[in-house]
Amino acid sequence: MILVTGATGFVGAEILRRASARGWRVRGLSRRPERAEELGQLPHVELFRADVADRNDLDEALEGVKTVIHLVGIIVATREQSFESAHVAGTKSVLEATERAGVHRYVHMSALGVEMGRGLSEYYRTKWVAEEAVRASDVEATVLRPSIIFGPGDDFVNQLAKAVRLSPVVPLPGGGTTRFQPVWVGDVAECFLQAARMDSTPRPVYDVVGPEIMSLREIVSVLANAMGRRRKTVAVPIGPLRVGAAIAERILPRPPLTRDQLAMLARDNTTDPQSVARLLQDFELEHAGLKEKMPGWLI
Repeated sequence: MILVTGATGFVGAEILRRASARGWRVRGLSRRPERAEELGQLPHVELFRADVADRNDLDEALEGVKTVIHLVGIIVATREQSFESAHVAGTKSVLEATERAGVHRYVHMSALGVEMGRGLSEYYRTKWVAEEAVRASDVEATVLRPSIIFGPGDDFVNQLAKAVRLSPVVPLPGGGTTRFQPVWVGDVAECFLQAARMDSTPRPVYDVVGPEIMSLREIVSVLANAMGRRRKTVAVPIGPLRVGAAIAERILPRPPLTRDQLAMLARDNTTDPQSVARLLQDFELEHAGLKEKMPGWLI
């Protein structure tokens, strides 16, 4: 039995679908499983209502479990949930419960760039602290660090596609020169599932990335071409955006753009060829690119 926290989220749902198709038993944790009833109806899948902050919930959920996949995380902090509570406290709670239950295999969702970027943003800082908690634990752990993940329902590429669809001019923070290595959600799910079935992986940490390095401007261009739209882009200086983000953070419960996100947009989110080679050596992946997959899910 594999336990997946954050199971009804973007990556978690893909993991559950693929595990079900293989006949693997998986228990998905969610605070609101009723929002994803279709996942609970999949063969071999059990949705379990639980909060990772609740010791009793976790102890019950871990009965009969052999491996834990921990995905819980947030991109935007809200008044109800901070990066510290979601990434650090949540991870420590799951690790402690994993150790109490005698489960020794654990696979952790982190983020590409976390080590270099931990002084740049609260998102990266708390992701790094969570990684440190994993390394300090007694579990046999693998840490996966994906770049921007794309696919049906993602929070990044789909938002860009919405802008392309609705506006003749697409604003690009800082001119859209920041580079990414977008990775297909199916490849991310495969990494988690394959790591979960191993007693240990050859390496403790992997950068999980796609085959192409693309600037934000190039990603927008690919989206526009795929949707058959001709769109102009305009560079927007980071300074004014930062002022607007600060105002939005004060007045909106979930601002569309935060200062933390702007700080991360100022840094490339890519890895080196050696890390890509290690990923493909240790995992069997489709390693699909954005152009290759997009026609099947965006249009």
